[in-house]
Amino acid sequence: QYSPESVAGADGELDPTEVTFPGCSCRSRSCAVPECPCLRCGHSYSSLGLLLAEQQRQQQPFSRPVFECNSLCCCGEGCQNRLVQRGLRLRLQVFRTQHKGWGVRALQPIPAGSFVCEYAGEVLGYAEAQRRIQAQSPQEPNYIIAVREHLHDGRVMETFVDPTRIGNVGRFLNHSCEPNLFMVPVRVDSMVPKLALFAAADIAAGEELTYDYSGRFRNFPGASREHKALEEENSLRKPCYCGSRTCASFFPWDSSLFSTP
Repeated sequence: QYSPESVAGADGELDPTEVTFPGCSCRSRSCAVPECPCLRCGHSYSSLGLLLAEQQRQQQPFSRPVFECNSLCCCGEGCQNRLVQRGLRLRLQVFRTQHKGWGVRALQPIPAGSFVCEYAGEVLGYAEAQRRIQAQSPQEPNYIIAVREHLHDGRVMETFVDPTRIGNVGRFLNHSCEPNLFMVPVRVDSMVPKLALFAAADIAAGEELTYDYSGRFRNFPGASREHKALEEENSLRKPCYCGSRTCASFFPWDSSLFSTP
């Protein structure tokens, strides 16, 4: 079932459409820093701030969050701080790749820093995400993504999105160890983020769109904090066919959803 944005999962634990953030009282056509409380909270989209922040993340322990103006804000629909919530605006195509199954390519040039699409699906709680992961066989495709945001006080916020049955074009994006997209959690109406994908470089028409499933921007040698998988875990890992110079040979591995308390 196609859905342009994420929906509440069958477990009913989280509803991404619920509005819990207060709106700004800005009366201008487009909000600006420092007047707008939404923009004061984190990164803005101006001057490719997101792209620059992602490139510098290897040296900096934390990046600022992104809060868009929401449905309770007084600013207009044309506000510069409303981007991801407007959804897909580019011409993309799902196509059959040679070795990786389905993939997605651009049908138009995409400038660096542009919002491309959301990775949309059912937003699940940890228990339901774990149940679904463990019910899958190694031969089945796994679309569930686990995004972990590390807060400065040591807390970790987890978001699980499953587009297996309900989702959008983002579910067909392939992994690459040297991707041309990067993912940013963007919050609009509540603390449940939209998993937004942005262009990490200028992308030509016809080029396949990819991102690193581990959350890294580039798979630089030594940049991975991923633990070395145990030998028995390698049987569960899927081989990577991205073909990049720094290919890790396997998809990123995270055993936490397979473990039992």
